[in-house]
Amino acid sequence: MLQLSNAKINLGLHVTQKRSDGYHSVETTLFPIGWSDVVEALPSEEFSLRCTGIPVGVATEENLCARAFRLLQKDFGLPGADIFLHKQVPHGAGLGGGSSNAAFVLLALNKIFHLALSQQALAGYAAQLGSDCAFFIYNVPMLATGRGEILQPVAVSLSGYELLVVKPPLGVSTAEAYAGITPKVPEVSLQHIVTRHVEAWRELLVNDFEPIVFAKYPQLQDVKSRLYGCGATYAAMSGSGSALFGIFEKIPDDAERLFSGYTIFKQKIR
Repeated sequence: MLQLSNAKINLGLHVTQKRSDGYHSVETTLFPIGWSDVVEALPSEEFSLRCTGIPVGVATEENLCARAFRLLQKDFGLPGADIFLHKQVPHGAGLGGGSSNAAFVLLALNKIFHLALSQQALAGYAAQLGSDCAFFIYNVPMLATGRGEILQPVAVSLSGYELLVVKPPLGVSTAEAYAGITPKVPEVSLQHIVTRHVEAWRELLVNDFEPIVFAKYPQLQDVKSRLYGCGATYAAMSGSGSALFGIFEKIPDDAERLFSGYTIFKQKIR
């Protein structure tokens, strides 16, 4: 079974609390985008995972795709599966590529082994793999709270806008971003901000990681400034970085030249 395993962007991100379990509580809006990897899963007598494209840099059994298979194997006695992953979404970018891969493996295994698991059940398995894995089971705009695993649909639409994602040639680890964060409860919930018109977001919609990450990597601040400079209605860093995105009424024709040497993705949002 062949699937496109898409990425996401964060429309705003508040880190609200340091938890007793060592994690942080967050509030963020997760929005699916078209930048995708390819995931294929086939039933087999043994387990195998093959990866092509961008190097994943993780041993097979530590890869989230392998961990997703082992979760369902343990509960349902699955014999094995051949999983093929072609990586196109950069890692260390705040785009959720690895989480998406794991979620789509769960979706594929549910179908090819006729497990008949509901979305809610699959989301429960996905939440065991990572904070934003469950989002990709639903794959619609969601307000995420808790560690990111508590989800509720949010009425945000970007239909008609164009999206430009820019990934500089550097990565930012999530641990590195959290190390400098000071949690605080926002005065206004993201749910009330993202349902306003996009033109209001520039003054209201913030990512708490930006000041910390930009201080260490000024190159990322420069990308955000250039996105606004070439006409973005709203621009921000996704997650803990290092990818940034701009939402445009029309992406300029010279965007590729403006961000030469960077990996970029463009999409007309439907």
